[in-house]
Amino acid sequence: MPAPALLPRPTALLLIAAIACCFAGNHVAARLAFDDGAGVLTAILCRAGTALLVLGALVAWRRERLALPAGTGGWQLLLGLLLAVQSLCLYSAVARIPVALALLVANTFPVLLALLNWATGGPRPTRRACLVMGIVLAGLLLALDVPARLAEARGGGSGIAWGAGVAFALTAATVFSFSLWITDRRLATLPGTVRSFYAMLTVCASMAMAGAAGAVPSGLAWPQHAPGWTGLALLMLLYCTGFTLLFVSLPRLDMARNAPMMNVEPIATLFIGWAVLDQWLAPIQLAGTGVVLAGIVLLSRSRR
Repeated sequence: MPAPALLPRPTALLLIAAIACCFAGNHVAARLAFDDGAGVLTAILCRAGTALLVLGALVAWRRERLALPAGTGGWQLLLGLLLAVQSLCLYSAVARIPVALALLVANTFPVLLALLNWATGGPRPTRRACLVMGIVLAGLLLALDVPARLAEARGGGSGIAWGAGVAFALTAATVFSFSLWITDRRLATLPGTVRSFYAMLTVCASMAMAGAAGAVPSGLAWPQHAPGWTGLALLMLLYCTGFTLLFVSLPRLDMARNAPMMNVEPIATLFIGWAVLDQWLAPIQLAGTGVVLAGIVLLSRSRR
């Protein structure tokens, strides 16, 4: 079959920005649910469950075979488990620190992926790429306002919670970089819908087992009031909408050229978090956020 025609670039960029805003709103909605008593596992199961239903419908609509080629089963299982850990760590970060900062730290995965590719025999990052990575790190230190966080920790304030949140977000970024490496190096021949279907199935199964085993305290708790239930419903709606739009329109978006537009997500999270959760960042943190996002865009546009 011929490849579908690409959308005009302005249309593609607007659609990618809309998808990024859906994902941003999904994380803010998750924080609403967490603040009302919802468990992290509950949110992940709701999100992954809706995505699994959508992917199952797409697989059936496209009549794609679910049989995995020889030698890919183990890698597919590992991919699903890594995405389960990434979801758990990211939502754990969202529950502890401002949502925009959690997303910003987690979105440093391109830096980690570049280093992982180099460590596994890929091309060495150029001097320009190394410089950009250093700039991203410096911007991240500003965005997190590290001196203030250390002072809070010494004073017995919320510094410890911030430390845990940042650690969870960094773990999410690290695990996600490994997930992308596996997808690119070991599962590239699988259709995207089939690969994602099995990944979401693994996420649902592993989170359900973790909940049944009591591995995460109050992990399967439900919201207690209307705002929490609203957040949980919006979480599923926004994630499902963004996920479906991305998969259906992906062949027409020219992501090799337009992928940097996905970095709208932390910016959208910043404004949605301010409007919904009254979470705002200090000027130094806003400056650091701008530096990090600019560095990630530059890195993603590098040929190496």
